[in-house]
Amino acid sequence: MSTDETSPELAWFKSSYSGAEGGECLEVAATPGAVHIRDSKDPARAQLAFRPSKWAAFADFAAGL
Repeated sequence: MSTDETSPELAWFKSSYSGAEGGECLEVAATPGAVHIRDSKDPARAQLAFRPSKWAAFADFAAGL
């Protein structure tokens, strides 16, 4: 699994709830085998990668808060 931010298979997206001023934002890139997460303020730092099922469970949990 590649974690290279310039890798062509990773298309990074920021939440539509993120303001134009930046701040505390995460970016997400989904591939068939993993959902990649990185800090938008420092995209060169390490990324996290989760199985799609685990990311979906987290998103469902967070939506219920």
